[in-house]
Amino acid sequence: MTAYPSPRALLEKYDLQAKKSWGQNFLGDVEILDAIARLAMPEPGGRVVELGAGLGHLTARLLVRGAEVIAVERDRDMARVLRGELGERVRLLEADAVGLDYRALATSTPMPARRIAVVGNLPYHLTSPILFSILDQADAVSRAVFLLQREVAERLAARPGTKAWGLLSVLLQHRAEVRVARRVPAGAFLPPPRVDSAVLAAELGEPVAPVLDVARFRRLVKAGFAQRRKTLGNALRAARLVPEERLQAALTAAGLDPRRRGETLEVAEWAALERGLGEPEPE
Repeated sequence: MTAYPSPRALLEKYDLQAKKSWGQNFLGDVEILDAIARLAMPEPGGRVVELGAGLGHLTARLLVRGAEVIAVERDRDMARVLRGELGERVRLLEADAVGLDYRALATSTPMPARRIAVVGNLPYHLTSPILFSILDQADAVSRAVFLLQREVAERLAARPGTKAWGLLSVLLQHRAEVRVARRVPAGAFLPPPRVDSAVLAAELGEPVAPVLDVARFRRLVKAGFAQRRKTLGNALRAARLVPEERLQAALTAAGLDPRRRGETLEVAEWAALERGLGEPEPE
């Protein structure tokens, strides 16, 4: 593939501007793009779903690595650029990145895959819904590599006992090995955002520890972090997820001191607490 045009050149060619309301900041640094492509596709080949393909700069680097790329882009102007620059080399899906059926994308022809990689530059307001969608379909996703606001990436990769450790940290790390792979300065983008970014790499697999009911597990963790100044026991009592005696029994079964704070619990301890509640009652 010949050198891909810069973001500025493509915007001028198609008479476009970055849409602030859509959180559009275009990364054109080839070295950083290559690093992200390698994280998403460590070995040549394979199927990758790229969320918010934009002007196609990461798409082009994924193609260089021999990936089969499904480029998801809801902006019609960006879709026009992708068609004009990459044509039939990618499968363009003009859709919202939230609510994708990853299982269907993994098993679609040609060459259906058991699991796929997901990669993309995510605007802040879409990070949580996209992560929940991926967690709901973790059996179809092998890895997720996202360019995020640096603070968000560091929260997702945080460790127990830190101020950054929270709901999404627990839920993502329950299903994935998570790390901040590299930092990306604001100046690498056009236009530059107001904050620095970072590349988050998550390798998805089996849960770190089993739970009886995933939805209840999420509600439990959410309640534990809802009022961070409260002790674990008081925070969960305030949420009224289960009767007091059942909560106390679960804490005892999990070997947890109710005077601890939720932010000190590791993923396996949250899972043990959920199991300690026993089989969920039918709704």
